Amino acid sequence: DLATALNDRGQVRYLRVEFAAALEDYTAAIECQPGFEVPYYNRGLVLYRLGDFDEAMKDFRKVLELNPQFEDAALSLKQAILDKEEKQKRGY
Repeated sequence: DLATALNDRGQVRYLRVEFAAALEDYTAAIECQPGFEVPYYNRGLVLYRLGDFDEAMKDFRKVLELNPQFEDAALSLKQAILDKEEKQKRGY
């Protein structure tokens, strides 16, 4: 389906370090199928890598709302929270 295809293209772009294009694909996949948790997770990973911890945490929380058993999202959320706290401690 279209949401899966957009998510998959986002993965390719992510691996090519084309983060802006990957974000567009993941967002389009979410718009296509709002109940599909995987593109939220993938978009959260890109946002995390870009240092946008607040937006990344929103996406990881949405994944867990849709699928509470998604362990990688739970781990990523914990890491984003820790990294945000560390960033704040250092005054960035």
